[in-house]
Amino acid sequence: MTTALRTAASSGDSSGASSGGRPSAVTARDLARATAIRQRRGARLKLWAGTVCTALVVLPVALATVLPLPGADAQDLSKRRLPPLSDGHLLGTDQLGRDLLSRVLHGGQVSLTVGILAVLVSGVIGIAAGAAAGFFGGWVDTVVSRLLEAQLALPLLMMLLLVVALFGPSVTVITCVIAVAQWPEVARLTRSLVLVEREKPYVAAARVLGLRGWSVLGRHVIPNVVRPASLVVLLLLAQAVLLESALSFLGAGPQRPFATWGRIISDGQDYITTSWWLVTLPGLVIALLVVGVNLIGDGLRDRTRTTKPPRGARAPRVRKGA
Repeated sequence: MTTALRTAASSGDSSGASSGGRPSAVTARDLARATAIRQRRGARLKLWAGTVCTALVVLPVALATVLPLPGADAQDLSKRRLPPLSDGHLLGTDQLGRDLLSRVLHGGQVSLTVGILAVLVSGVIGIAAGAAAGFFGGWVDTVVSRLLEAQLALPLLMMLLLVVALFGPSVTVITCVIAVAQWPEVARLTRSLVLVEREKPYVAAARVLGLRGWSVLGRHVIPNVVRPASLVVLLLLAQAVLLESALSFLGAGPQRPFATWGRIISDGQDYITTSWWLVTLPGLVIALLVVGVNLIGDGLRDRTRTTKPPRGARAPRVRKGA
């Protein structure tokens, strides 16, 4: 008798589930997985597009010395301001008959060198200062925080022009100036990351084992925050190139015989109405590099936020009639 009642109850529950009580086949896990897939696809697309844009600029600039191009400073007044796609001049010539493509590629070597060195120096300073402020706190955090606030309160371009005017517009001075101008952004992010990391159990375990503060910071905490901090350093490369170009455009960049992107645009601004390529084409090169670097940084950041599903995991199949 009891067995029959249980059978009837189970059959009634199954019929009620089939009539309208059955849960939906689309679960929250499926929705989260679909969102993660879209984010990974978007991150992959950004990485590919950014890599292509950056490679279109960086590779020719890196190979400028081996490519069959005229000298960047070779003048020919009989070929002044030739338009793009002229005979032997892919991007045309400038007001002194110099090949514009050669000047853009050789000028890119100076601009990229300054930008890369500046972000490396600013990254080291920012990570070291931010990690010390976040881990030790106290007077170290107070000093670093006040320095950050003081520098962020100053107009960036005016400060760069003042320092360059005092110490001279050399490549070394401009690299150091841009590095000092950019370290607060890296330091602020590193400090916030270290504040989270120092409260985790592995830090307490390291201290219990007898490791000193600097040892815990250098061997355990900093390796865990370098990756997200390096993404900010990568994004600062585009800003460093723009700052160097702005200084060169204003006449405070590396002096001649260095050809930089900012000086090329500055030299051609007087002919913008008659020879548009003197300003437009170098500007497009700068824009292409900046967009490419930003896309790579955004793609890497989005990629670190998404987690791949475990291998072998499959979405549940939806039966017909569900």
